[in-house]
Amino acid sequence: MSLNCGIVGLPNVGKSTLFNALIQKAGAEVANYPFCTIEPNAGRIAVPDPRLDQILRLSKSPRATPTFLEFVDIAGLVKGASKGEGLGNQFLANIREVDAIVHVLRCFEDDNILHSEVNIDPVRDAEVVGTELLLADLESLERRIEPIGKKARGGDKDAKARLAAVEPILEALREGRSARTVPVPPEHRREVRNLQLLTTKPVLYACNVDEGAAADGNTHTQAVARLAEAEGAESVIISAKIEAEVAQLTDETERREFLETLGLEETGLARVISAGYRLLNLITFFTTGPKETRAWTVVEGSKAPRAAGAIHTDFERGFICAETISFEDFVTQGGEQGAREAGKMRQEGRDYVVRDGDVILFRFNV
Repeated sequence: MSLNCGIVGLPNVGKSTLFNALIQKAGAEVANYPFCTIEPNAGRIAVPDPRLDQILRLSKSPRATPTFLEFVDIAGLVKGASKGEGLGNQFLANIREVDAIVHVLRCFEDDNILHSEVNIDPVRDAEVVGTELLLADLESLERRIEPIGKKARGGDKDAKARLAAVEPILEALREGRSARTVPVPPEHRREVRNLQLLTTKPVLYACNVDEGAAADGNTHTQAVARLAEAEGAESVIISAKIEAEVAQLTDETERREFLETLGLEETGLARVISAGYRLLNLITFFTTGPKETRAWTVVEGSKAPRAAGAIHTDFERGFICAETISFEDFVTQGGEQGAREAGKMRQEGRDYVVRDGDVILFRFNV
């Protein structure tokens, strides 16, 4: 599976600059005026994972294939988007299609770059976008609640289940709280997913700073971190300008040295990916063999047959067992053969919950 993140924010906060840096090519036009991005741009990038290279070296596979992360650069939003202002209707339609929201917030001062508000206040900007998403969800549910209620009162079992799922969320929205703040019982999760609400999507706040604040942040990023903690969201510090410069460096040593001069151990991209994985409860497992070493992504808590299905549906349908080695044991024992000889390979059945870093060989029969 690939992670799909929509990059959103007010106009001129650095969304397209960040997007271009992330996909390492000028795929989205960058300009100093509102609504530069009209049609959403999408790009897939490889998820950096040093474990993949370690497994490749030990397995002596001819190539490595990473898992991928997809970013979608969505048009800038303004107040009134829920009522169709600016490109509001298009913005809301595009954001419904993504799995998570990367909300870029401007956390730097620069008089040469226009801003849709009179001053720099990322918390206010976050609330502008959050409010528009909340209002869109509120309008959507209020249109649905009456016909659902009528069917429920008429004895329709499906409608009763839908009503039980909708009512607490509608109450939260009316109180100004997002849908993701409402605990959803397991029996209602499918109903809630089918509602396609904007405020159920997990949010990562990306604090776009200047070069001087890339390592430690500033007062703006501190305020955003407090907001994220209060909302149960994530926040990362990233400099779109630095990421654009790093993207131009093709030599890994040059990249590392450039980052070190700025006091950075890793790129902002790596931080965004790590935060995105935590946000969506994703883990990575690996397969390796004479043809290829490959990384795969599944939701944390997935059982072995579902992980097999991430490779091919036939693997899940005909699942027999999963021959599993932890990443640590794979490296410590010098690869698959050493792990086998040391008794570190386990045969796991249908109920095995895949762990992050597992190196797996699936046995199946179809």
